[in-house]
Amino acid sequence: MRPIADAHNDLLMELAFRAGEDNPFATHWLGQLRDGGVALQVCPVSAHFEQLPEAALRGALEQLVACRRAVRENPDAVALVRDRGELAAARESGLIALVLSMEGAEPLGYSIDLAEVFWELGVRMFGLTWNRRNPFADGLGEERAGGLSRIGRGLVDRLCELGAAIDLAHASERTFADTLDRAAGRAPILVSHAGCRAVHDTSRNLSDEQLRALADADGILGIIALPPAIDPQRPTVERVVDHVDHAVATIGVERVALGADFIRQVVLAGAARKPPDSLRPEGMGLDFSIDGLEGPAGFPLLVEALVRRGYTDGEVDAIVSDNLTAFLERSLPGVAA
Repeated sequence: MRPIADAHNDLLMELAFRAGEDNPFATHWLGQLRDGGVALQVCPVSAHFEQLPEAALRGALEQLVACRRAVRENPDAVALVRDRGELAAARESGLIALVLSMEGAEPLGYSIDLAEVFWELGVRMFGLTWNRRNPFADGLGEERAGGLSRIGRGLVDRLCELGAAIDLAHASERTFADTLDRAAGRAPILVSHAGCRAVHDTSRNLSDEQLRALADADGILGIIALPPAIDPQRPTVERVVDHVDHAVATIGVERVALGADFIRQVVLAGAARKPPDSLRPEGMGLDFSIDGLEGPAGFPLLVEALVRRGYTDGEVDAIVSDNLTAFLERSLPGVAA
């Protein structure tokens, strides 16, 4: 089975929700990750919409605690990775490497300094926005979306100083452009989970111009596996590969990775509800998924689809694992920070 590196899975949301249960990671996620061949998993912390604004920080910290608990209770299965040495050690020992990210800067409140606190707690990727506006920047769901605010420019500068990777998933077009103008060449840049607008026209996906700008900034794109971004009418693995094809043709196979964003199980567990500012099509609930790719256990089907589409072994390895791993190898600090 090919190893998989996935740039986005909201499993910490569910683990925090199940905090009172006995080893919820082993019960609800470990088997799926193993069945799918996942060797590296990026795990975001975020704030539920009902926690905004006052409880956003608490919600994010509870998810960090859930991650540490998962590692503590399953030391023979997973490892928290904060630097290149820990990434190499996890790979050599056959442990699933967990990398922490932040999806939306709401937990920071108005404090740039809190970014350093989250960095010290192990967060290595920072997404500035979810779809909505926050004190630092506008997300892509705002009808009259702006870009980085004054404090947002300061946050980007601080992230560059820390050496953190900046994730532009969910960013408005202006936030996307403002951040690249300010951070390209100073910080590692990625879009952890999105599709291609040329394949399915939605604001959740990247235009060809954005794809090329991301490539110019030496960034990578994680292809999402959710119907609203892939194709609400045809939520199939083959349509996921259509997005892969377009991204490869536009920015090169070396810049395309996976960022599945599996949410169905988290929703069915009761850990997430549809926010009032969701961009999902009218009538579509939150418990949606790509047929056959409902969770990590479905990754082998995606690999098979890439092979059928004509990708070589080396190209498949690059897309499903090597590109994201290489991105982390060059963006993570050399020693624990």
